[in-house]
Amino acid sequence: MRVHVVSDVHGNTGALARAGDGADALICLGDLVLFLDYADHSRGIFPDLFGTANADRIVELRTARRFDEARDLGRSLWAGLAVDRETAIEAAVRRQYAELFAAFPAPTYATYGNVDIPTLWPEYAGPGTTVLDGQRIELGGLTFGFVGGGLRTPMRTPYEIGDEEYAAKVEALGEVDVLCSHIPPEVPDLTYDTVARRFERGSRALLDAIRRTRPRYSLFGHVHQPLARRMRIGATECVNVGHFAATGRPFALEW
Repeated sequence: MRVHVVSDVHGNTGALARAGDGADALICLGDLVLFLDYADHSRGIFPDLFGTANADRIVELRTARRFDEARDLGRSLWAGLAVDRETAIEAAVRRQYAELFAAFPAPTYATYGNVDIPTLWPEYAGPGTTVLDGQRIELGGLTFGFVGGGLRTPMRTPYEIGDEEYAAKVEALGEVDVLCSHIPPEVPDLTYDTVARRFERGSRALLDAIRRTRPRYSLFGHVHQPLARRMRIGATECVNVGHFAATGRPFALEW
């Protein structure tokens, strides 16, 4: 059995269409939407609406952790649009989802990232795509558990939830062989982004579950340039499956 795993697709539709080649199934750990490309500020919903110069500025402010100033800039830009913020974002996300979900091979098993909008997924997920969050499936004799979304941060991305709600989804999985999530367990080496030079939020509930239930693998994304891409926690191999938007390469799990 061979499964390919991707995360942080961020609009890379071409590579996504090839991600399942040679595999029995594809797993996607979320962040399909490209709101703003931190490597190329001309790409994404934000520069499409407000231009590259404003994208440059908001990246500069966020990177410097000047989040209040970044929010003030964002509010002033959104106030100048002819339509409200929610309408503009939803229309742009819908255009991206139409292309991205059409690129998923069958079968695909997917969960949400922190920049995704879960309420829209049922409209675009075809019969070959199974959406899972706080749920488990069996593939090739192994049990896979899925936990979508992220935890609350000053960035206020679309699908951030509270620690208790997130922990309840982890608890609902029980014991699994492969623990699949968008964000990593709360371990400094796995949560620190060496380019952004900051710690992203990891989950204490995931870390506790790994220590308690000892899955074979913990697979995740979210941190684009982690200090450590993989490490062991007891019996569990923890793997950041990669920033798929940049690499176009899936992580292969074979057994």
